[in-house]
Amino acid sequence: MTITFELNAEPRGKLGKGASRRLRRTGQVPAILYGGGQEPQPLVLSHQDVLNQMKNEAIYSHVLTLRVDDRAESVVLRDLQRHPFKPTILHLDFLRVSADRALRAHVPLHFVNETTARGVKLQGGVVNRALIDVEIECLPSVLPEFIEVDLGDLGLGETIHLSQLKLPDGVTLASHIEPGSETDVVVVGIQQARGGGGDADEAAVPVAG
Repeated sequence: MTITFELNAEPRGKLGKGASRRLRRTGQVPAILYGGGQEPQPLVLSHQDVLNQMKNEAIYSHVLTLRVDDRAESVVLRDLQRHPFKPTILHLDFLRVSADRALRAHVPLHFVNETTARGVKLQGGVVNRALIDVEIECLPSVLPEFIEVDLGDLGLGETIHLSQLKLPDGVTLASHIEPGSETDVVVVGIQQARGGGGDADEAAVPVAG
């Protein structure tokens, strides 16, 4: 089933920190809409509506419909600011997208076969995730909800690097990655469990490349 997200927004009049605080006290969240060769537009949305949509992590990697007055904009959620300890969203950044223009977005990594991976099930290792998302580039029509990373054949002391990710058709990493280079960092690996015996230093997975 195709997931769709739709949010309603209104133009925001008064700007500034004081005005933003007053909006939040009334259950609203300030936002900005930009891109597409148009002037940035300050907006305001219902905080509760935004929270309800945020319950599905797919919203971070989907093209959303943002309704402002009588028009609908195709956008992606570019940035989100949260309160450090309260369940409160402080600000949202939306980027306009065009069907024929590639966009860049961070999409989550979904790791599969962790418990049955060779290095875990047969060799007693533990999975060490170094990244939880990656920045990709593609047309809006093929924007993936997530990138799947299969650990089934991964052995103890082995790693998967950025250049080894299997990306959907039409999707590339936002930055060119040369295999074996400094930018070809580790995504995930299987290392020796602490106290599990063996040479832990040799089996440990480097997380910086």
